[in-house]
Formats: sequence, C-alpha cells, structure tokens
Amino acid sequence: MKLLDKLIIKDFLKTYLFVVLMLIMVVLVLDFTEKNDTYIRNNVPTGEILQYMLNYGLYLNNLLTPITVFISVIFITSKMAGRTEIIAILSSGVSFMRMLVPFLLSAMLIAVVSFLLNGWVLPVATAGVSQFKVEYLDKEQQSNQQHIHIKVAPNVYAYLLRYYTSNNSGYSFTLEHIEEGKLLSKFSADRIVWDTTTNAWSAKNWKLRELQEMGEHWETGEEMDTTLSITPNDFDLPLNHHETLTLPELNNQIQILEERGADNISFYRIEKYVRYMSPFAAILLTFIGVIVSAKKTRGGSGFKIALGFLLAFVYIILFLLSRTFAEAGTAYPVLAVWIPNMVFGLTGLVLYKTVPR
Repeated sequence: MKLLDKLIIKDFLKTYLFVVLMLIMVVLVLDFTEKNDTYIRNNVPTGEILQYMLNYGLYLNNLLTPITVFISVIFITSKMAGRTEIIAILSSGVSFMRMLVPFLLSAMLIAVVSFLLNGWVLPVATAGVSQFKVEYLDKEQQSNQQHIHIKVAPNVYAYLLRYYTSNNSGYSFTLEHIEEGKLLSKFSADRIVWDTTTNAWSAKNWKLRELQEMGEHWETGEEMDTTLSITPNDFDLPLNHHETLTLPELNNQIQILEERGADNISFYRIEKYVRYMSPFAAILLTFIGVIVSAKKTRGGSGFKIALGFLLAFVYIILFLLSRTFAEAGTAYPVLAVWIPNMVFGLTGLVLYKTVPR
C-alpha cells in the first residue's frame, strides 16, 4: 500500500491546489471587474491593487477550504471507484479504514497549513484588505467616528460624541463610574487630545462631579492630563478587528479586555475558538467525501461533485449560523462554535455504516 498511499496523496494534494487556484482566480476576476471603475476613479496604484488581490486571495482560500477539500476528495475517490480500483483494493484484504489513511494524512496536512494561515498569515491579509477598502473604496468613512462607547475598566465607561483619527482628538468626552446601577462619579471634557510626548490624554475644559454621602463635590479646570487604559488605537479599530489579529495578538487582546472587564470580549474569544476549530473541517469532510463517493455508480462523478458542493455549502452555512449564535451571547460559545464539526462528525459515523466491505 505504500506506493498506492503516495499516489493518492499526490493526486489529492494536486487536485486540491488546482481547485483552490481555479476558484480563487474566478472570484478575483469577478471582483476586479466589479471594482475596476472605482480603481480608475480613485487612481489606485497597480501595486496596491495586486497586493489587495493577493490578500483577498488568501482570505478566499480560507473561506473556500471546506468546498475545495470536499470537491478534491470526491473527484479522486469517484475516479478510483469508476475504474474499480476501490473494489480491487478492498478485495485484496485491505480494510476500508486502511484505505482512508492516505486521504486522512493529506487532510491533516491541509489542516495544519490552514491552522498556520488562520493564526499568523490570514489576519495580516485581512487587515490589508480592510485598509485597502478604507483608503481607496470607502474614503468617506475614514475621517471620523461617532457615538463611541468603551468600557475602560470594571464599572468604568467612556463615551465620545465624535473622534477624529487624523489628529487623535475627540469631542464631548465623558467618563462614568457606575456601581450597582448608581453613578458614583462623572468626568466630562469638551475635548480630549492624545499627547504623543507623554503618551497620555489631555482633557480640555473639564468638569468632575463626585457623588458623596453628604452631597456632591465639583471640580473644574481648563486642562488636565488623564491616565486612561485606552489609546488612540482603541478608537481606530475596524469592525472586524478580531479577525485582523494574529493568534499571539489575539491572546494579548483578550487579556487586556479581561483586565478592563470589557463587554465585547466575547467576539475575540469566539474568534480564538474558531481558529482552533476550523482546521478540523478538512479532516471531517475528507472522511465523509471518501464514504460518499467510494461506491461505483452509473452516473459517474458529476452527481457526486454536485453533492460535494451541496454538502460543503451546508457546512459553511451551519458554521456561519453557529458563529452567529455564539456571538449573540449563548451560554456555551465553545459548544456553539463546534456544532458544525459535531454534526458532520456524527453524519460521517452514520454514513460509515454504508461503505463497501
């Protein structure tokens, strides 16, 4: 079987790479055609477009992995079944599980590469795609942000009416300390500016109101340096910030948000769970793909490839739904994220009962 193992692994990986490249090229051509007028209108440099397409291609590779793996497995296995190679292998005394070994080894290699891409390469590419869209496609959205709420510490909340990234300044700033539904203190300022020399915020025309047992205490001033646990980077985060962090950066961000007691920490935790979960899709779908296409049929491989597309899309939809449920605040986000793998894992075990012996 060693020679056959090498042939299967070679054909599997070669087919996988071909399918990946073809699907990515098709999507990139369609994307370029759609955005070409915008590129011309905004005078986007050719180098920036090529860099964007490279980053977007890496993003597509991760998104299309379930489809490409499944299609590759079904194509290879159905071709072997059509030539009665699987019947010959099983008739020689080789078990079905032993025949699965080269397929699973290939899937494990793809899973390892996928994990490395998800943890270290893809976040950089995603950040590049987001920056390109802000700089060249959505210019009107980059000048300022409005109505910003941030939890800077347990029971301490900051608010800005408007923040300008160009000069790192914000207007109508308030900082409230609330415990058990009661306001203990409120600091407000007409404007705050980030001082790059001291790495601290400077509050202009500030007011401090503290509620005490015997009444209230007021203070006012024209300017004061403040020590907040936030920086300009916290105000200039893209909507998909958790997707643009490498795995070490993601762990660090989770730690920072835990120290603050921030409310949006669940998005970062779920992103971490997903990065450990998603590589297993290649192994599960390979297992199911071999089972589904191992039997020789009169219709050839066309129907099985169509079935592969359908099952892969079902997996992607189930994955998106489970992630939405997790981000909606379910009590067990890890369990919610793993729902697609658990469902397809059980499906694979059920289908295993139908494999040829």
